Formats: sequence, structure tokens, C-alpha cells
Amino acid sequence: MTYSFEDIKQMAEKVRTCDLVSILIRHDCQRSPTDRTKWKTPAGILSVNGQKFMNWTTGTGGAGAIDLVIALQSLSFKDAVLWLSNNLIPCAAPAPELNQRQNLVIPVKNSGALSRVVHYLTKQRRLPSKLIDTLIQSGKLYADSRANAVFLLLGKKKVVVGAELRGTGRCRWRGMAKGSRKNQGCFYLMGSSYKKLVLCESAIDAASCFALNPEYTAASTSGVTADPGWLKNLVKNGFEIYCGFDRDQAGTLMAQKMMNLYPSIKRLEPPDHDWNDTLRNSRL
Repeated sequence: MTYSFEDIKQMAEKVRTCDLVSILIRHDCQRSPTDRTKWKTPAGILSVNGQKFMNWTTGTGGAGAIDLVIALQSLSFKDAVLWLSNNLIPCAAPAPELNQRQNLVIPVKNSGALSRVVHYLTKQRRLPSKLIDTLIQSGKLYADSRANAVFLLLGKKKVVVGAELRGTGRCRWRGMAKGSRKNQGCFYLMGSSYKKLVLCESAIDAASCFALNPEYTAASTSGVTADPGWLKNLVKNGFEIYCGFDRDQAGTLMAQKMMNLYPSIKRLEPPDHDWNDTLRNSRL
């Protein structure tokens, strides 16, 4: 659908004052347990005060919902407005408290949208078709009614505990299924040496890392986090673990924090900004 300048202007007026905390929660950002104004986000460490925010990782700030979405997703003004209009809860609704346990709501599968998801992952993200077919056949990847790619998080006994969502339309975005318990499980691809594990920031990065290094098991932490709930047990069980977070300030900061918590973990930076960039720049 084509939108005029006036259409975007009217939408912007409606979404500009959306609650910033709601946006951070929608992006599955993590609030600091010691400072409730600070959040761990894909863009770095942010602090929020009303409608203003500051990114302490990049030293930049902004005001309002549109600026925040631009900062989190690196979108244009127009695409940020469209994302807010299409994806966020009504602006007047209060943000849910993080201590309230939400019920897990996994998106319903829509086979009719699968071709668009496959096209996005294989043509734009350059993931091997055979790998995508295997993930689909295993049930760990499918399309929902909005043609989002749905990557399932699996916990103990392969119970579904959440899902990463990745938009495949013109307006790119990433998020989590409502009520996801990413401390209880993750999206992963089992390598030939399953006890050699690379931790990545997203499901697409994990799939990209696996495509490049099939001997390693690749797992997603669903965001930049130093201590997912399932990591401690893997360390105790003798896994050879590498932190493959992005080659940027946020990734380096969280990787160092993870290695401080678990000295046995080593850093494995992707050669490019992230593992998908590396895959797309490879000859694979």
C-alpha cells in the first residue's frame, strides 16, 4: 500500500506519544534489576525518563516513540511510523508490569505465507535452502498470519517456551511472542560436535553461524544478554562455549560481561558485523 506524506503525518501524530516502556517490552528488551530506568536493548544500554531516552552505549538520545523505534531497529522515519501503527498496542494502554507473568501465546501457523518467509530467508538473508527446509520440516520454523518468520524456542524435553519473530515485509522488525520464556530455552541448531556451542544474538545469526560452521551447535540468546537462564547448566556440563555476539559496542560489552561471569567461555567475533553479514559476504 502506498502512503502519502499527509497519511504518514497523521499516523505520526497518533503514535508519537506511545509509551516508551511498552515499545521496549515489545522488542523484548530487559530492564535492569538495580535501575528501573535502564534497559538492555539490541541498540545498547538505554535509560528512559518519560518520553525521553538516552543510549549510553552510543552516546546518543532522543524523544518520543518514533525516535525510539528508529534507534532500536535502524529504520527510516516513515517505516518507524508504519511499524508503530501496525504492531504496537494502543498508545493509551498502560505498559504491563514485568513482574506479571504473561501467558505464552505462540503465533498460529499460516502455510499460505510460508513462501514469503522462505524467499526472505534464502534470497535476502542468503541462508541455504536446504537448511531452511530442514528447519521447516522439524517444525522449528514457520510463517504466521503476518508473514513473520517464527523461530521456536525449545526448553527441557523440547517443550516450546517461546518464539523469536522476524518481519519479512517492507518494514523490517524483530520481536518475541507474548509470554516467551527465553531464560528457559532457546532456538538452536545441533552441530556435529554438539558440545561445541556458539551463542548468537538472534535466530537468523545462529542459522547463519551454523551454515558457516556446521560442526558447531549454534544457539540464539534472543537479544544481547550476558547470562541467559540456561547457560549456567551448559557451563557446568562441560560444553565448549564461544560468545559469538555482534562485532559492535553492545555485543562486545555483553560478551565481556559473560566471560567475566563464566571464565571458561571464549569470544568468537563474527568477521563482519554479525554472522548473517558474514554469510552474505561469503561464497557459500
